[in-house]
Amino acid sequence: MQDRGDTSQYNDPEANENKRNVIILFKTLKSWIGNLGTWISNHSQVISALSSLASVILTVGLVVYSINSWREAERLNNLQLRQFLAEYAPSVMLIGGNHDPEIRDGKLYGRGSADMKTALAAMVVASERFVAKHPNHKGSIAFLITSDEEGPSINGTVKVIETLEARNEKMKWCLVGEPSSTHQLGDIVKNGRRGSLNAVLTVKGKQGHVAYPHLAINPIHMASKAVAELCDTVWDQGNEYFPATSFQVSNIQAGTGATNVVPGTMTVTFNFRYSTELTAEELKARVLEILDRHGLVYDIKWTHSGLPFLTPVGELVNAAKNAIRNVTGVETELSTSGGTSDGRFIAPTGAQVLELGVLNASIHQIDEHVNVADLEPLAEIYEQILEGLLA
Repeated sequence: MQDRGDTSQYNDPEANENKRNVIILFKTLKSWIGNLGTWISNHSQVISALSSLASVILTVGLVVYSINSWREAERLNNLQLRQFLAEYAPSVMLIGGNHDPEIRDGKLYGRGSADMKTALAAMVVASERFVAKHPNHKGSIAFLITSDEEGPSINGTVKVIETLEARNEKMKWCLVGEPSSTHQLGDIVKNGRRGSLNAVLTVKGKQGHVAYPHLAINPIHMASKAVAELCDTVWDQGNEYFPATSFQVSNIQAGTGATNVVPGTMTVTFNFRYSTELTAEELKARVLEILDRHGLVYDIKWTHSGLPFLTPVGELVNAAKNAIRNVTGVETELSTSGGTSDGRFIAPTGAQVLELGVLNASIHQIDEHVNVADLEPLAEIYEQILEGLLA
């Protein structure tokens, strides 16, 4: 493995096979990001690692801006810093399995290989080629590389967008390297995502002995019909771009474990993945109407993970579809399925947002991997998107 600041392999003129450039850069990125978990005793090493990452970006001819949220890590104690870093690419640092990148049987193994460090490597390689061919291109290229995408989403892209908005700097197009493909590279691109609304519902009853039910109020019995109605409700029919809104219970807790005690409370955790046919406020109102109609005594706490967003067919979508067709021969399908991404913070600024990356079959799994044969075509696709938008 390379040292954090060593980019010599990436710049080695003998490493002239394009696909090796992507692999070498991925290994460099993987080394820096993966080692963050072992550097927490020395805060300056964390900042140094991020500076080394910036040095690679600088080789493409771009300017690097640092937003101070990361520097705040230097003021944190070790426990706080460990929690802070756990929000940075958690699939790289904290899940067991193969950590050192290696190639076996035509696959590149390593945490983050699919989600989504090879995409970042391919974007850097594509940008380097594009800028070399078009030094006077008609736009600007920026990399937004942040933490917290899978954490509470307060110290990553959110901070970057707040800073850019304060500067009145606007993005026109945003390409996210999320692993969007399903069966072959480029078969699916995500031009939007559903909104995500979470709730923790606590239904209140009265604890008592099961032999004296008239002296107790069982919150499980009280809530069961309301929860069943929430599960059975058709919230909307979806639309041309989004599937119907879904409601899922993710956790139910009640009781002490004893067989003879009626519990005093019951907690239900649930989530909506919702389309543009509804708003979060409309969903909340409909849930409360059902709970009240069933006569429940309850508390409910809501958290909103993100609004739904959609990028209609236009410049970015067409550039991506053309590039995928030219490189792979695939006619790509637009989709808004799956989870959510940091695109939810960028789309409200008015930017066109699209997610395009490698196959997602192994993400967050032990021995996460990507097909080596997909890496050079991915870099070519990214380069052709730049050609279509900025050349």
